[in-house]
Amino acid sequence: MKINRLPRDDKTNGWSAILPARTPHAALQDEVTADWLVLGGGYAGLAAARRLAENCPDQKIVLIEAGQAGENASGRNSGFGIDLPHNVGSSLDELDGSHRFMRLARMALDHLQEVVRTHDIKCDWRRAGKYHTAVSPRGTRNVLQPFSKELEALGEPYEWVEGGALREKLGSDHFTAAVYTPGCVLMNPAALTRGLADSLPENVTYYENSPVTEANFKNGAHLKTAHGSVRAQRMIMAANGFSEQFGFHPRRFLHLVAHASLSRPLTKAERATYGVARPWGLTPVNAFAGITMRYADDHRILIRQGLNYRPSQRVNVAEQAVVKRQHKCLFDQRFPMLPEVEMEHTWSGFVCLSRNGAPAFGQIAPNIWSAVCQNAVGVTKGTFSGILAADMATGLDNPLIADMQSLGQPDLLPPRPFLDMGVRVRFQWELWANRHEA
Repeated sequence: MKINRLPRDDKTNGWSAILPARTPHAALQDEVTADWLVLGGGYAGLAAARRLAENCPDQKIVLIEAGQAGENASGRNSGFGIDLPHNVGSSLDELDGSHRFMRLARMALDHLQEVVRTHDIKCDWRRAGKYHTAVSPRGTRNVLQPFSKELEALGEPYEWVEGGALREKLGSDHFTAAVYTPGCVLMNPAALTRGLADSLPENVTYYENSPVTEANFKNGAHLKTAHGSVRAQRMIMAANGFSEQFGFHPRRFLHLVAHASLSRPLTKAERATYGVARPWGLTPVNAFAGITMRYADDHRILIRQGLNYRPSQRVNVAEQAVVKRQHKCLFDQRFPMLPEVEMEHTWSGFVCLSRNGAPAFGQIAPNIWSAVCQNAVGVTKGTFSGILAADMATGLDNPLIADMQSLGQPDLLPPRPFLDMGVRVRFQWELWANRHEA
């Protein structure tokens, strides 16, 4: 089959722009054979390739990536390693499901932390925790108070922060209250992805800048690029939303675009005016109306705001210019004491969601396994889905596979254009209904 839509790197990712230059791995140029093929070099693909190499040390693994490490969606997110569900119910079944998710997420974070430590990956890896924040009393009452009770039911530590105490932590009067949880990891996601790619085991060959243009899945996998091809008897699909292009998971995914901006570093005088010494990260109680923010180790402030339905998986330059101006206004509202700070980088990243929040995990064809659809929690969900897909494919008896399978499979979506109309109406409703959290 021909692959009609390919990832496109617009060279705007701020997280990678602030890093030193990197030489990518060579593109696929020849006809290659391998024991295993992993398609997609994000968190899921990198984790799957590393795990396959550990499980099968005498076998050859090929990892193929359309672009460069750190430039895909994995390097464009906000840099949160999430260990807890944001909003869980209070029933026993829902609490049990939360425990299963936490086991998976913490396994992923422990795995990543060990790789970061072992290979000395410079990515500002920090278990700093995060603030789940509300702007309005309504958001505090309807989301944060139930969230704190659910954390108590789960036996999870947290801190309730509000008023002046929250102002001291975040340096802004914009927020009413927050629930702080200590387990979240903050990092530069592009640096982490680069480091994971450049520290793969010796029996993994990683090809960058190698978009697949044609695929055949009879008797294994045979993928062609502009200048080469690769064959393998077994494959792990880790191309996230682009897996639809290969005939897998049709009408299962919603494609959204999120926009982010990263400020220039605060000067020494601005840091004194700002008055916050420690890096922090916050997530909003409503992802549609609210804003995700970071104060990074190098004294930059990140703003991620705006989720839009984008089945084309494309963004133009004019749209990003509008977003940059919007983010500057949002920055000024939250940090009026820093009027001279500009947004140095603005970029977009694509998010793959399922309607019911389930991943597309497991065996999807003879000798082909899937680890896609991370539902906007890519660092942890991508990592544990890649690890467990490799364990399942190699027959390793890992009890966490059952936890992964308990998350379900993506629901079937309505056909387009009915889907498009429904999603856009729902988005407008969410923005209006949660405008108090803007």
